[in-house]
Amino acid sequence: MQSGRNFLLRPKVLELGAAYLDSMNIEMLTRTYLEDLASQTGDSAALTVLDGAHIVYVARASVRTLMRLEAHVGSRLPAYPTSLGRVLLAGLSPERLDRYFEQAEITALTERTVTDKARLRALIEECRRVGYSSVEDELAYGVVAVAVPVFDKTRRVVAALNSSSHSKKTTRARLAKERVPLLQTISSQISRELQRVPGLSLSAQT
Repeated sequence: MQSGRNFLLRPKVLELGAAYLDSMNIEMLTRTYLEDLASQTGDSAALTVLDGAHIVYVARASVRTLMRLEAHVGSRLPAYPTSLGRVLLAGLSPERLDRYFEQAEITALTERTVTDKARLRALIEECRRVGYSSVEDELAYGVVAVAVPVFDKTRRVVAALNSSSHSKKTTRARLAKERVPLLQTISSQISRELQRVPGLSLSAQT
């Protein structure tokens, strides 16, 4: 899709695998940052964009994994029960967020999954206000994660960056307290890298 002089690259193209990554070079642009984040935390780090009702992984790094649920580049997960998804949903316009809730299929994946739309909206609004989202045992038991937005030069949310761990190692509150400042620093670095690529737009609004 062309917008002015820029080309907006749709996340669905990820289904084509390596061709998408070769054309965007997102993994190469962000690899060092995600590897540094994974190394500093000893856990997984990921970068995602929003595609309809789902998040799509465009880059990932992990020192080791204790997760039963292991995502990889190109993986698609529902947005509502994930820290990454809530960050991306918080970046939508009110109209786009209304459309999301009209179209998304929201079901319980664990006993702790938030499925009430009013509560989800409140959590998304809180994320918009405080600048991050954290979840525990909502997508799958044992998964605890915290995410922050990645911005373009106009401060529009175009991607989300997270750090995830296992609930046997830490809690949601502790993870947020310890990792949000680090995530925000690395998010700023990734934002600058993405802005250096002429014509590249990762958009959570499309």
